[in-house]
Amino acid sequence: MKIKLAKSELIHFVGIGGIGMSGLALIMNQLGFKIQGSDISYNKNIERLKKNKIKIIIGHKKQNISNSTILVVSSAIKKKNVEVIEAKKNKLPIYKRGDVLANVVSLMKNIVVAGSHGKTTTTSLVSNIFSKAKTDPTIINGGVLNSFGSSAKLGKSNWCILESDESDGSFIKVPATYSIVTNIDKEHLDFYKSLDNLKKNFINFIENTPSFGKSFICLDDKNNRNIIKKLKTKNYNTYGVNKNANFQIKNIFQNSNYSKFDLKVTLLGAKSYLIKNIKIPTIGLHNIRNATAAIAVAVSVGISKKIILKGLKEFKGVQRRFTKIFTFKGVTFFDDYAHHPTEIREVLNGVKNVYNNKEIICVFQPHRISRVKNLNKEFSFSFKKADTVVLCPIYKAGENIKLGFNYINFAKSIIKNSKVNLILIKNNFDLIKYTKQNIFGDKIVIGMGAGSVSNWIRDLPNHLK
Repeated sequence: MKIKLAKSELIHFVGIGGIGMSGLALIMNQLGFKIQGSDISYNKNIERLKKNKIKIIIGHKKQNISNSTILVVSSAIKKKNVEVIEAKKNKLPIYKRGDVLANVVSLMKNIVVAGSHGKTTTTSLVSNIFSKAKTDPTIINGGVLNSFGSSAKLGKSNWCILESDESDGSFIKVPATYSIVTNIDKEHLDFYKSLDNLKKNFINFIENTPSFGKSFICLDDKNNRNIIKKLKTKNYNTYGVNKNANFQIKNIFQNSNYSKFDLKVTLLGAKSYLIKNIKIPTIGLHNIRNATAAIAVAVSVGISKKIILKGLKEFKGVQRRFTKIFTFKGVTFFDDYAHHPTEIREVLNGVKNVYNNKEIICVFQPHRISRVKNLNKEFSFSFKKADTVVLCPIYKAGENIKLGFNYINFAKSIIKNSKVNLILIKNNFDLIKYTKQNIFGDKIVIGMGAGSVSNWIRDLPNHLK
């Protein structure tokens, strides 16, 4: 589906405050399109849009689209949304974010990062290397890059580095010159209905990579290894700690400030070589894998080793990816976006490796009823490397479906299967009270989740004086 977007159009974004929607709105605004949008509440993404003089309306009302000619709709927006209903009544064209994104970047050389976990950090690492190489790429990311304080930036070159969105299947429409697949997990099954359907979409995504490009697939992931067997052509390279990977991770060293590793590169028709002393200012094997994916792409487009190493070493990180927030009574508080069992496990594994002498307290807010319902058993086993879990109420994210089991029993299963202490809290005031009474000594605290828990953690210093 090709979209003809004239600059005389007024394009209204429904759900403009989402990280993906706000990033696309910023890019299109910088390209000269007239953009406005609506959302249910203020957030930092909306603040960034307003600074760029994009009109924002809080609340969804049919009057919001009275002058609009096109609607762009977030995957989180339901069909019964009043603005969507009004647009249909007035026969306005309505497009998904993914369709619009695909057309906006269709004339660029795109590096598209896909996968269930690690996309945002990988996209950011690739972006940092390309920026150090002075290519000035367009960047459309799923998180705020600390290096320029936004999730999106319009570059002057025809390179575009972007994070895909698998939530509604539209990621296969984005034309990729180079593509990365970090992993495939049980995520967005409300849309795909089964893991097999999700895998089929990833196969299509990889096979859409053109002959003059390349796909980079993490060989450490079981589901990735499964789909590799089904690919029709070998237009890909692999990466990971797996000894058969084209970009094989070796000699890992980690401390609380950085990770260091070597990389053995074995490509078809070329002699193997070693890239030594690669340093990234992040922890965890998952981040070493993300950095390796970035290196693989950079090597393939001819960026020098010196610039690659500089780009990784000087990486300033992404907001909400094990971000240090504050220290109270000698205890450091971190904020992390982890909201899936695999993400929680990977973060805690990395933390345990470098903070093994500290008690780890995880403040966890489940995100979406459907996710907790589908993965309740996996969640119960994911906190094994924590000592205490402070369990918050579920952040529903607009879902009004029944959980189907008792939440107290869910808490008990975490205690049983992860062997942790568990504190059940009702709101941010309970968290303030718990922090005042229990946070001291040799501990670290990690807030985890994709909902309001980030604001709860960041607001704590205002109540701890």
